[in-house]
Order: sequence, then structure tokens, then C-alpha cells
Amino acid sequence: MARPRQYGACMSAISRRKFIQIGAATAGVAAVGSGLTTSWWGLDRNPVKDPGTDGEKVVASFCELCFWNCGVLAHVKDGRVTKITGNPDHPLSKGMLCPRGAGATGLLYDPDRLKRPLIRTSKRGDDVFEEVSWDAALNKVGEGLLQVKAKHGPEAVALFTHGFGGSWFKWFMKVWGSPNIGAPSYAQCRGPREAAYSLTYGSALGSPEPIDIENARVITLIGSHLGENMHNTQVQEMASALGKGAQLVVVDPRFSVAAGKAKYWLPIKPGTDIALLLAWMNVILEEKRYDAEYLARYATGLDELKAHVAGKTPEWAWPLTGVQPDLIRDSARFIASARPASLIHPGRHTTWTGEDTQRGRAMAILAALLGSWGRRGGYLATGKVSVAPYPLKADSPKVRPVADRPKQGGYPVAEEVLASGLCDATKPGFAAYDMKAWIVYGTNLIQSLPAPQETVKAIQNLDFLLAIDVLPAEICGWADVVLPEATYLERDDDLAAPSYKTPFVAVRQAAVEPMYDSKPGWWIAKEMGIRTGLGEYFPWTDGREFVDARLRASGLDAIEIRRKGVLLGKPIATCEEEGAAPPISTDDGKIKLHSAELAKLGFDPIPSFYPPEDGPPGHFRLLMGRAPTHTFGRTTNNRLLAQPYPENEVWINADAARALSTPVKDGDRVMLVNQDGVRSGPVRAKVTERIRGDCVYLVHGWGHTAKGLKYARGRGASTSALTTRYKVDPIMGGTGMNVNFVRVEPVGGAA
Repeated sequence: MARPRQYGACMSAISRRKFIQIGAATAGVAAVGSGLTTSWWGLDRNPVKDPGTDGEKVVASFCELCFWNCGVLAHVKDGRVTKITGNPDHPLSKGMLCPRGAGATGLLYDPDRLKRPLIRTSKRGDDVFEEVSWDAALNKVGEGLLQVKAKHGPEAVALFTHGFGGSWFKWFMKVWGSPNIGAPSYAQCRGPREAAYSLTYGSALGSPEPIDIENARVITLIGSHLGENMHNTQVQEMASALGKGAQLVVVDPRFSVAAGKAKYWLPIKPGTDIALLLAWMNVILEEKRYDAEYLARYATGLDELKAHVAGKTPEWAWPLTGVQPDLIRDSARFIASARPASLIHPGRHTTWTGEDTQRGRAMAILAALLGSWGRRGGYLATGKVSVAPYPLKADSPKVRPVADRPKQGGYPVAEEVLASGLCDATKPGFAAYDMKAWIVYGTNLIQSLPAPQETVKAIQNLDFLLAIDVLPAEICGWADVVLPEATYLERDDDLAAPSYKTPFVAVRQAAVEPMYDSKPGWWIAKEMGIRTGLGEYFPWTDGREFVDARLRASGLDAIEIRRKGVLLGKPIATCEEEGAAPPISTDDGKIKLHSAELAKLGFDPIPSFYPPEDGPPGHFRLLMGRAPTHTFGRTTNNRLLAQPYPENEVWINADAARALSTPVKDGDRVMLVNQDGVRSGPVRAKVTERIRGDCVYLVHGWGHTAKGLKYARGRGASTSALTTRYKVDPIMGGTGMNVNFVRVEPVGGAA
């Protein structure tokens, strides 16, 4: 049998900066430590040369260009932010930023920003508004919310939120009396993996993930595009690990940036990952390459697992996955050879096929076989800096339960509110009671929820919709009132103190005054409280006073944290090698290889493989991912970040492209038509041998239709529009979106 395709060890000394540059090379940009100046792209209204220094002042804060919240230093000259650099004191940035973070001034000085409050003057979806005063807009908000409360109760208001500034509106919802607060980052992203690790180890992973990439000897990426998906800390740590001789195993239908640096690339058929994971476990168990002592001490269910995978050989998995038996067997042995410093990366965007919790379970079980949970180079124990709440006790009103599930129940393992469930609850009769008003903060639900046609239909049932955002995204076009928020560089927000291997607390503070007539989130939430009779619950003068009160109550130095942007907590033991017990918090303190909880609920106690459904003849499975310069659709209007990557392109296998009835060449413009007849806009074809022939791939976030996004509108193809179907994970309610198929139609010659 032919030898598996292997890739040699990486360079013996690869710097963190170099790896980030390699990862960003697909978009033609490198991450930088010195920042990107707005004057280079002409976005600064009063252009100045890059000061090349610290400027007149440097303000420490943390980033909002993605969810990672890296520490930044905003350089200010003549009242303008000239560049953004990484904060060397912050554990998440370590002095470096990804391209998105360095390009934050492209958002601050985006000419398409929302500038003044808006009230709708035409029917929903027409995107026709008039500019009004803040008083007029806020009075309209107060009237709309109070009318819903009087007719349907306070719980009929739902908050959809994404971004750190959402904390102000979560507080509003608490004192308002509604538990219906959801973020698409759960059911549309990381939720299945959280449920899987909670079922196996007793706790969800959270963000940032508690993984020790830097000290791993083998890192296994299963559909995770690290290096293209720029999680700054993790990319830096991966570069460090590779520089010390670590190796990669990459499972991906596409030859990604990470696959190009891997010892083993397994070009798997989409949707068959569980079969591969079971075959890997078969090899490791049959050949006794697992950590028997670790499992005897910390785990239960090994005998059941052995019996379950007994027949799941590489030969069994080959026709299912398309991966040859030798490659499965050799990669399994290689992964096991590095235990316990063999990291099975849990991934981030894990809503693929509707069986995603079970795939996450298989990954968690494999990590247990390697003995990597709680060990150096695997998964770590974490800690938090204790920060006191604001000294104001708010009586929590008695409220009805969250209405994010069907009346008949379901999704028993979900640990957070399902944003898609709140959308469903807007359809009459779906849940125990109906949603009648939405507050949408910083999340473009038309793109972030699957099946946008269902989201639009749900919106028609609302009595009131409020959108709070920086840019006029598609969801704003459906709102009754739109409120312009200041960017993170123009506002103070609450403290950040996540659970992490290096405990810390960070502060966000305004570097410059808000532009136009935009306002910070703390001010908007306070004014909403005043206009709904809840002003007593917003006694602070401003966001800075709120934060300083928390710092004082916690005994933390307000002057020092504002100077440095971050305070570090006491060092903690993070792994067994440092004296910490593995962080297992199940009911009996044991890792659950076999889940009695799932069995009791009627689900497979150990993951089983079920073949994915195939698409119509002549169609390709649609896969989606990220680019290093962009965060979903949040950054595609950013002129700085669009320079190196102005639009997405569709990856299609070279043989498949030639076999089309009208062959497609690299660079041709094509249309994608999904199984329900929905058509994309014209998108450039990337004809390549770096992807399987049964699927195509698009970076998510393009294909905007919002009138106000003058740069991004009409560029590229929208994965959201093509995702008209999804498969719900019955265990936790995640929406598997890799179940859509498209055909490719040429629309002209090469552009």
C-alpha cells in the first residue's frame, strides 16, 4: 500500500512573528507589533505621518475587533489614534497583535459608521430611516419597551449580544426582568464543544481555551484553521512550539495553512470525523498506547470504550472517511507517541453537522486516552482574579424561565441560552411564551444565525426592535430604532477578568472622544434605564466611575491598572507537573469515557458514527472558515483590513472545476446556487488541488447587502445567504451548518 503523505519537520527555529507572517500570507498581510497607521490608507481626516514613537500619549486598553480581547496600546497624536500596538504586559497579546487588532483604526475612522440615532420611516427591511436627536430616539425606545412589558410581560424582551460592551445591556435586562439573553457565539459556534467537555470532564472550556499549545510536542487540529483563524495568543504559542520542534497533525478537507506545516495531513470527507476518531482510538487501545495508569486513577468506562471501538479499525474507517488505513494508523501512533504533551485542539467553531456534541465527546475522550487533561502540553487548570461587583444590590425580579426551547422541551445539556432558540420563540406558539421585542447589540443576526429567511420571518412578529451598533449592518435595516455606539477606542467598558492560566484583570478605557453623535454603551444603557423607570439601578456618573468603584471594592490599584492596562494575579499551579490535580469536576471526580448521563437522556453514551447525508447530484458541500485579516462580517467594511483581502473567493478542486459542464478556470467569476435555489453574488473561483473534490470552501462574512456599508456591499459571496438549512444538535441545540450544498455556475471570464 502506498505510503501516507507526510510532511517533514518544521524549521528548527521558527519565530512567533514568522509563523504569524506565514499564516497571514494567504491574505497578503503580516501581523505586526508596530501597528498599522491610518494615514497610510487615507482614513484619518487630518492625515499625519506615522509618528514612529509613543506619540503624545499612549492609552492602554483591550481590543474588540474579535472576541479574544487582547491588550492594546492606542497611540494618540493631535487627538487622533495613529496606530494600535500590542501591550507587552497583557497575557493575551504579549506585545503582538493579529492583523485585525492592528487595523482597529480602520473601524474608528470608517466613513460608513453610524453617526446619529435613527428612527425607521418605512416598512421593516427597507432600510429607510430619519436622523433624530438622542432624546427622540431614547423616548421611542422607552415607549416601545414599556408597551411590550404592559401587554406581554418583561420576559417578552430578548437581548442578542456579541462583544464585551454587552455587559451594560445584560445589567439592563437583569433589572428589567428578562432572562432571555443569548449570544450566537454559543449555539452557532462553540456550544457543542462546551457541552462535550462538560459531559466528559465536568466543566466547559470557556474562552480563552485552557490549552497549553506552547509546551505540546504534537498538536492535532481537527477542522481548526489556526493560522488563518487568528486567535492571537494561540498563534504565538503555536509558533513557539514549532520552533521547539513540535509537530502538527491536521485533519481537514482543505490543505490549510496549518496543513502546509504538518507532518500528517488527513484530507477527510466532510462529516466523517467521528469515524476517524473512533479508528484512532481503536489503534491506541489495541496497541496499548494509551496512558493506563492515568485512566485507572482518573477515569471510568474504559472497558465499555474498548468494546465500543473493537471493530472500528482503520480499514473500517477508510471507505467512510476517504483516509487510507496506513495514514490513520501511522498518525494515531504518532499522536500517542507524544503523550501526555499531545494536544487534541478542541476547536472553536464546532457547529458542523448536528452531531457535533458527540464529535466533541470523541475528541475529549481521545485527550483522556493520551493523559493530557491536567498535564503540561495538554489541558491546564486555570484561575481568576477575584473582582468585587459594583456596590449596588439589585433585587432580581421573579421571572418566567428562559424561552429558548420548544414547548415540549429539548436540548437537555445546553448550558447557555440559545440565540437561535430566542429567534424561534419569536414565532407564535414555539415556546412557553412569545418574544415580542428584541434588543440587538453588536451582532448582525442576518449573518450570524443560520437560515436568514427564518430570521426575517421572525422579525415580522415583533412589536419592537432596537439595534445598537457601530456600523449599519443588515440587522439595522430591520430595526425600529438604531442607536450609534462609540467604538472601543472611544469608550470605557467594564473590567475583564477571565479564567486563564495566568490570572489577570484588564481595563478598557477611551483613547479619544466619541466621534459624530455616537455614545458609549454605559451611557445608552443608563438612559434606557431612566426612560423605563429603572434609573435607580444606574447610579454611576460614567463608565470610569463604575470601574473605579469595582477596583476599590476589590483592593486593586486603579492608577496602576489604568497606566499598564492590566494587573496580573498570583501565579497558580496549572498542571500535574506543577502540583495541581487534573481539573475534573464531574459528580464523582472521574473522567467519563462512558457517559451514564447521556445514556439516561436517550443518547449514545459513547460516540457512534452515522454517515452524513449527501447532496443532490452535481452539488458540492459548502464549507466555511476565516481569514487572518477578518472577523466574520464585522471587519469586511474596514478599509485597512480590506486592502490585503478585499473579498472572499470560492475554493474548488481543480479536477472538479475542469469536469463541470462549463469548465471553470482560476480567477473566473462564478455564481453559487444552493440546494434551495438561493444564488450568491458573483465570486472569484480559486481553482486548486488543495481541497477535496466533493466540497467547496468560502471565508465567512462577505456578500453584504446593507445600504450603509458602502465599501463591503456586494463584495464576494455570502455563506449566510446560502445556509438556508441546518441540522440541530439534539443534545445541546447547536445549529450544524455544513449541511448545505451548492452547484457552481460560471458567469464570465477571468476578472
